[in-house]
Amino acid sequence: MSAPATNPRPSLLKELAARLPKAPTTASVNGRTQISTSEYFGINTFGARQMRDRLPKDVYKKLTESIRLGKKLDTDIAPVVAQTIKEWAISRGATHFTHWFQPQTGLTAEKHDAFLTFDDQGQPMEAFTADQLIQSEPDASSFPSGGLRATWEARGYTAWNPASPVFLVEAGGAKTLYIPSVFLGYNGEALDEMTPLLRSSDVLSHKAMELLATIGDKGVQRVGTTLGPEQEFFLIDRTHFAMRPDLVMGNRTVIGAPPPRGQQLEDHYFGGIPERVQACLAEVEAELYKLGVPIITRHNEVAPSQFEMAPRYEETDIAVDHNQLVMAVLRKVAMRHGLAALVHEKPFAGINGSGKHCNWSMSIVATNELDGVNLLKPGKTPHQNIRFLLFLAAVLKGVLKHQGLLRAGIATSGNEHRLGANEAPPAIISAFLGDMLTRVVEDIAAGKTSPNSAAQAMLALGVAKLPEIQQDNTDRNRTSPFAFTGMKFEFRAVGGSQSIAFPVMLLNAAVAEAVGELTEELKKALKTAKTVDDAAFKVVRDAFRATAAIRFEGNNYSDEWVKEAKKRGLLNLRTTPEALAQLATKQAETLFTSLGILSKEELHSRYHVRLERYVKDLLIELHTMQQMVDTQVLPAGFAYLGTLQAAAASAKAAGIKVVPQVAEAERLGKLVAALQTARDGLATVIAKAEGMHDALEKQGAYITSTGREQMEKVRSAADALELVIGDEYWPLPRYREMLFPV
Repeated sequence: MSAPATNPRPSLLKELAARLPKAPTTASVNGRTQISTSEYFGINTFGARQMRDRLPKDVYKKLTESIRLGKKLDTDIAPVVAQTIKEWAISRGATHFTHWFQPQTGLTAEKHDAFLTFDDQGQPMEAFTADQLIQSEPDASSFPSGGLRATWEARGYTAWNPASPVFLVEAGGAKTLYIPSVFLGYNGEALDEMTPLLRSSDVLSHKAMELLATIGDKGVQRVGTTLGPEQEFFLIDRTHFAMRPDLVMGNRTVIGAPPPRGQQLEDHYFGGIPERVQACLAEVEAELYKLGVPIITRHNEVAPSQFEMAPRYEETDIAVDHNQLVMAVLRKVAMRHGLAALVHEKPFAGINGSGKHCNWSMSIVATNELDGVNLLKPGKTPHQNIRFLLFLAAVLKGVLKHQGLLRAGIATSGNEHRLGANEAPPAIISAFLGDMLTRVVEDIAAGKTSPNSAAQAMLALGVAKLPEIQQDNTDRNRTSPFAFTGMKFEFRAVGGSQSIAFPVMLLNAAVAEAVGELTEELKKALKTAKTVDDAAFKVVRDAFRATAAIRFEGNNYSDEWVKEAKKRGLLNLRTTPEALAQLATKQAETLFTSLGILSKEELHSRYHVRLERYVKDLLIELHTMQQMVDTQVLPAGFAYLGTLQAAAASAKAAGIKVVPQVAEAERLGKLVAALQTARDGLATVIAKAEGMHDALEKQGAYITSTGREQMEKVRSAADALELVIGDEYWPLPRYREMLFPV
C-alpha cells in the first residue's frame, strides 16, 4: 500500500521552498516614492496638522482644547468640523464613513455609510452632517452585553471620541473614513471597552489633580495617562495556516509534536530578520505610518518565527485605538505576502508565547512649568521627588489591594497557556522596582533616618539624587508581571491578542482609588506636620510599609516565589474562571461604583461576557481537536498501519524470517488504540460540557479541569503518533515546517 495520493503536504513543501519574497508596497507623495517617513506620516489621519491647516482658528482652538483637557465637544463647532472632515476625506478619495468602535469581543466593529445622498430634486450629492459625525445608531442586539441588553433590544448608539483622530482606511481599492467612537446602550450603559477606559481616565485625572493641589502644585488642568504597548506575534506561511484547522478555528495548535530544535539555541532573538518577513513588516509599517501610528522598533523575538513591533508612547485612548490598528494591519498585510499573522498568546506549545507589554505612566497638563511632567519620573528637588514617591506609593497601594482585578484583566483562554511560561509573567501579581529604587523605598519604610524635615530626610537617603538614575540603571525583570522600568511601569502580563482597554482601565481604577486614599491621609497629616513635604513624607513612609508584600525583586518563575507569595497573602489565580471571579466580588463592585466607572450591572456584564468567551473558546478547541483526530490523524495512522501490515504479510509470504515491520506495526497499533481511547474520552467531555450551557460557571469550571485534562491526553497520544508515522502520510504541517521555513 502506498501513501495517500491526496496528501498535499509533500508538493506544498516543494512549492514553499521555491517561493520568493514579495517586494513591499511603498508609500508615495505627489507621485514620488523615494520619500522619508516624516513626509507621509499621518497623511491618512485628520490629526493636529490637518486640523490646523483646514479649520478656522477659533474652531481649531476649541477643538484642540476639548481634546487636550478631555472635555466634551462643543456642539456649536460640530457642523464646521464635520464639513471640513468630509471635504478632507472626499479629497483623499473616501466614499463612505463609519463609526469605528470596540465591542466586548476584543476586536473592532464598523458599519459603512455612503457620503452619497440626494437633494430635493433627486440629484446625487455628497453630504456629511454634524449629527453623522457625532453619533450613529448601529444594531446592538448581536454584540456581547453580558445581560445588559435583551436579544430583542436592538438599539445602541456610537458617539465620536474627538480625542482620537479620525482616519482613512485603504482596503480592496476603497477608501473609508473611520471615526473612533464609544458604544452605548439605549439607556447609556457601556457596551464597549472604550467607555469605561475613558471614565477611568477622567477619575484618575480628578483624583491626581486633587493630590497635586494638596501638596501645593498649582495650575494643573488635567492628569492623563500614557501608554506604549509592545506587540508580539508570529508570522508563518499562509498555506501552512490554511492546512491547520486548529489555527483557522482558534489561532492555536491543539496538536503538534515539538521539533528537535525549538528556541533552546537562543539564536532567533534579535537575529537577522528574514527577507520575506522584512518585506512584510516594511509594508506594515508604511501602512501604519500613514495612519499616524508611531512604530519605532521591530525585531526577532525569542521563539522561532516570532517577532515584535513597538510604538512610541501616546495618550492611552489613542494608544488603544492604534494597537487595534496594529493587529488589523498585521493580518491584512501578511496576507498580501502569503503569510499569516498570529497574535494568539500561545499558538505553539513548548516555545515562547506572545504578550503585549503595556508601558504605562501618568503626566500633567498644566498652564505652567508643570506641563508635561511625568509623575513617575524623579525630579531635581526634594519636593519634586516627594511628589514622585507619592504617586509611586499610590501605584503600589492600588496594585496590592486590587491584585485580583489586575489578574482578571489579563485572564483569557490564550493567556492561560502563557502565564508562567518562558518570557511570560506568572499568575501571581507582584511589582518590581529595581535595586536602586528598592533600597530607597525600603530605607524610607524602615525609618533609617529621622532628621527634622522631609528635605533633610530626602538628602540623607540619597533621594535628592534620583534624577541621576538612568532608565537602564533600573534593571529589567522579565519574570515580573508589573515592573518599573524607568519613568513608567511595564504591565507585562497582558496577552498578545487582547484589547488593552480593559486591563488598563482596571489599572487606572486601582491607582485612582489609591491616589484618593493617600490624599485623605495627607490632609490628616497636614494638621500636625510643620510643612506639606513633611506630611507627604510621612504618608509615603506609611504607604511603603503597607505595600511591602507586593514588591518582589527575584525570580517570579521559581517554586520558592509561589511559597513566599502565599506567606505574603498574595493571590495565585492559575485558571481563567477563578481569576475572572474577582470581577464578581464586593470589593470590585465598591471600587467601580464608588468611582463612577462601572455600574453594578455594567461590572457584572464584564464578568459574564469574559467567562462566556472563555467557555466558547474552549468548546471550539474541543470540537476542532475531535474533528482533526477523526478526519486527519486517525486516518493517517490507519493508512500507515495498513502499509506496515501489507509489507509484513508480503515478507512472510516470501519466506523472509526477519520481518521488522511486524514489531513496528504492533507499536503503531498500540499508539492508534491509545489515541482512539483518548478521543472517545474527549467526545464524552464535549457532550457533558455542551449539556451545561445553562450553568455558565459550572461549565467553565468543568472545561477548565476535566476538559483541559482530556485535551492533554488526546494531544499526548496524537503527538506520539505523529513522531512515528511516515512523513509522506502525515497530512498536517509540522512544527518544524511552520516555524523554520526554508
